Amino acid sequence: EVDARLSFDTEATIAKARKIIALYKEKGIDKSRILVKIAATWEGIKAAEILEKEGIACNLTLIFSKAQAIACAEANCTLISPFVGRIMDWYKKKEGVDGYEPSNDPGVKSVSAIYNYYKKFGYKTIVMGASFRNKGEVLELAGCDRLTISPGLLEQLTNSTDDVVQKLDSSKSNDEDIEKITMNEKTFRWMMNEDAMATEKLAEGIRNFTKDIISLEKIVSEKMSK
Repeated sequence: EVDARLSFDTEATIAKARKIIALYKEKGIDKSRILVKIAATWEGIKAAEILEKEGIACNLTLIFSKAQAIACAEANCTLISPFVGRIMDWYKKKEGVDGYEPSNDPGVKSVSAIYNYYKKFGYKTIVMGASFRNKGEVLELAGCDRLTISPGLLEQLTNSTDDVVQKLDSSKSNDEDIEKITMNEKTFRWMMNEDAMATEKLAEGIRNFTKDIISLEKIVSEKMSK
């Protein structure tokens, strides 16, 4: 994972990712086994575009909008992680509700829209739904390229007798009425500006990742000083 404090610095992100790869190489681990996590700011996406050309696979995280997803796909990123539950959290607070039916869950709808956009227009970037709040969200995204699921929800799914119906199907994406968006920095920043949820959750995510890094640095520093 690239230091979140570098999220708005393309060159520093590239340098950090290369250093991570070099450190693993020293231990005999090839870059083909490594997926470098980078926050999906415009600067982070541009860094990933260069890294991917060098054969360094990137996971663009903190995806909350179609703008981010399209920019990542056009940068040929290996994988993106759209955060289902965090999107729902924002809308629950905004709309003053306790929750949503899975099919109407804002996070589920966001990931479904990204998946169908990718498949309709032939993008190879892997969509890996993340940050699930309940079993229903997971089941509603059955058919997605990848899903990262917490142990608690995995246990619920293991014990469940619910039917699992494929909800996302790439063969049906061509039938979707979706407009192709030409992505550039101006379009990206405008679309993010118009999306309060994505803007707020991306910023919050970067701040929280940064807090975690600082806490880890403190722990390591204290142990090394003993």
